Amino acid sequence: MDRAAVTKTVQQIWDESVLPSLSELVEIPAVSPAYDADWEANGHLDAAVDHVRQWVTARGIPGAEAEVVRLDGRSPLLLIDIPPAEGASEETVLLYGHLDKQPPLHGWSEGLGPWTPVVRNGRLYGRGSVDDGYSGYAAISAVEAARQHGGRHARCVVLLETGEESGSPDLPAYLEHLSDRLGDVTLIVCLDSGAGDYERLWLTTSLRGGMQLEVTVRVLESGQHSGMASGILPSSFRIMRQLLDRIEDPRTGEILVPELNVPIPNNRVEQTRAALEAVPGLVRNSVPLLDGMQPLSEDEVELALNNTWRPTLSVIGADGMPAPSDAGNVLRPYTTLMLSFRLPPTADPQAAMEAVKQRLSTDVPYGAQVSFGHSDTGMGWNAPDLQPWLHEALDQASADIFGTRWQTMGVGGSIPLMGLLHNAYPDAQFVVTGALGPDSNAHVPDESLHLGFAAKLSAAIAYLLDAHARR
Repeated sequence: MDRAAVTKTVQQIWDESVLPSLSELVEIPAVSPAYDADWEANGHLDAAVDHVRQWVTARGIPGAEAEVVRLDGRSPLLLIDIPPAEGASEETVLLYGHLDKQPPLHGWSEGLGPWTPVVRNGRLYGRGSVDDGYSGYAAISAVEAARQHGGRHARCVVLLETGEESGSPDLPAYLEHLSDRLGDVTLIVCLDSGAGDYERLWLTTSLRGGMQLEVTVRVLESGQHSGMASGILPSSFRIMRQLLDRIEDPRTGEILVPELNVPIPNNRVEQTRAALEAVPGLVRNSVPLLDGMQPLSEDEVELALNNTWRPTLSVIGADGMPAPSDAGNVLRPYTTLMLSFRLPPTADPQAAMEAVKQRLSTDVPYGAQVSFGHSDTGMGWNAPDLQPWLHEALDQASADIFGTRWQTMGVGGSIPLMGLLHNAYPDAQFVVTGALGPDSNAHVPDESLHLGFAAKLSAAIAYLLDAHARR
């Protein structure tokens, strides 16, 4: 494969074709189903899928088929099936991304907006640009460039779902539905992860699992005058505090439930140290702090491990409490909190859920009623060791395209599909990477894609496809 020509062609495809089409994709308010109850009637997810399908079809890759797959009651999925290059294996490379988006939110900078694509200082701004609208374009441009310049690739299947931001609830059904069609998957490329900087290629080695649980503590059928009832009955909030202290140390944030903790593998600790030596401040500077606010530790390695291999709890929602402007002198009847846990990559989410429920509902102070509402779990993922051919290909791509060595990092977020795919294809190699780098602002205002990095990442994928086909 003519590697220099591949890199040049990928950049040309991005400049001439990807950027205009991706900009139009940004304009589609394809909010994920969890945030749009009327998603099916609104049709935005269908519009996003059809937009990318038309672009892929127009590229004219020989034998490629772009099909919208839809199961009843589930968000649509775009499946792009590209036959192997001449002489290459019938094995399958599965390339994954998603087309659904986070809600728009308020607070975008002047001149920017969630559905208004703007190119500024080498970045494309708009919701879904980096998370994860670019992914299908990156996969297709990699395949195109490899084919044009003597590269090989096995059969490539690009799978773009529309429910990732909702926790991928429909994906297991789609994977089961498509299992025979996917065939022998030996390489999985996920383009929905992050980069520690834009100077090198980054591989994600682990992803945390997730768990959400709605819990309610009730002390009364209805609210009572606080002057009459306080001191006779405890407040529901005080009981909730006591119950949460069974789960989390209120001083350190340590999660006290054994089922939510796992030993951290030594190789992941060493890889974390290596990444931080290459990019000092990688973790410490990743979150903007208020003046005077301090991180949980001065040891950046510990901060990284906290974020990638240790469980955490966040209270992300509440009910039963009026806004301060509406608050009266009332002993409220109940307090409801939505608890969000990030779990270590190898923790069992079902066992974790049962353990947390038991701690919250056993021997409740004063006999208060505890009930549970919505709950959800997602698997974490820990990458298998790299085979020599993939390690060498990463070395070559990094040297040629980025001029520096590639690095690895764990990620504190979740991609539920990776755990599902690891179980389904235990012998496959994984390349989990992406363009979610510094200041990309996924999920928040001013989301943007670093265009130069995205093109380089696409070229690197072409290298990996060729190496996989020749191994």
